[in-house]
Amino acid sequence: MFTPAASNPVALSVLDLLPRSSGVDNATTLRNTIDLAQQVERFGYSRYWFAEHHLNPGIIGAAPAIAIALVAGATKTIRLGSAGVQFGHRTPLSSVEEFGLIDALHPGRLDLGIGRSISRPTPLPDDLDAPTTSEAAAKGYLASRGDGAHTEDSFTPNGLLLPKQFDMSSAFSNKPVAHLLGLLQQPGAYAPDYDEQITQVLALLEGKYFSSEGLPAHASPGEGADVQVWILGASGGSSATVAGSKGLRFVASYHHSPSTVIDAVDAYRAAFVPSPDLPAPYIAVSVDAVIGETDEQAAELASGYAPWVRSIRHSEGAIAYPTPAEAAALEWTDEDRNLVRDRVLTQFVGSPTTVADKLEQLRDATGASEISITTITHDHAARVRSYELIAQEWSKR
Repeated sequence: MFTPAASNPVALSVLDLLPRSSGVDNATTLRNTIDLAQQVERFGYSRYWFAEHHLNPGIIGAAPAIAIALVAGATKTIRLGSAGVQFGHRTPLSSVEEFGLIDALHPGRLDLGIGRSISRPTPLPDDLDAPTTSEAAAKGYLASRGDGAHTEDSFTPNGLLLPKQFDMSSAFSNKPVAHLLGLLQQPGAYAPDYDEQITQVLALLEGKYFSSEGLPAHASPGEGADVQVWILGASGGSSATVAGSKGLRFVASYHHSPSTVIDAVDAYRAAFVPSPDLPAPYIAVSVDAVIGETDEQAAELASGYAPWVRSIRHSEGAIAYPTPAEAAALEWTDEDRNLVRDRVLTQFVGSPTTVADKLEQLRDATGASEISITTITHDHAARVRSYELIAQEWSKR
């Protein structure tokens, strides 16, 4: 059994999207996830997180709390959590109760990672149109940064690529799947201010919640649960400033929005206020990576990534992850290549040495305390081996 060295102070963790490979059913996908969690626990990974996605044929991660509960019963020590549950269409109480229920059987192992995701429907009530405290702080940070449109490729001082920013609106506006996301909300519902939602989560966990009328509410289960709260952010917006101002742990996304990862960590640090649980900023950075025995093998294993991203950005919903042969048979246009360019260029692919060098570059550019790796390959055994190879190499650094 591989036992990782404890010398590297920057931990590795796993972000699992629950991808389904072509020719594989949902049951097998879930069994593979449970197996992967057991294996990376043995390899010495710090955490195993689940993302939340909907209306994607090739991703079955629609319910992080359920996935966490399934994996918790099959593992012993690795921390489990969400990266994250999406508060655009759920309430603080429902998430606190869900995580509290899991914590009852698996105390002290849970991370409640919270993202914003789906924006509020319009029109809004008049009193919600004004910018909130967190939104004002985010605007202040962005203004202080000057011109940050990211319209061209750039590099950090140590050479980390910050690619030209992809225009998400061009991919998702007026697309059928984008409009179907309204299925996640009741008619006429809207998500309150993100700062307010996080305040409610913390109050419910601590047993200090009072309504605007002064009425107390006690989450059962949930109140008093030993759950770490994390905030996910992809830019220097209000997610970063909320996390910092409340003294919470923060996940910055290089895998999802590589052009703005430095904006995110800088805004978080600028807003950080120490809390009893966290005296100094703590940042995890997510990244896509595929590791093989050689650079050439890794490139073949990762060949399905570009068409998989293309399907997402065409707003079709992620396709089932293709085999290398299926990926090679697909036709591409210049428009398609441009559609996936930023994600393909910032996926770390190669041998353990090649990828560990890139992880060190990411760590140094962002000041990360932890790196969360998303690895997707068509073959489950290759995916497990990818995580094993980088854990072995990282433990030597």
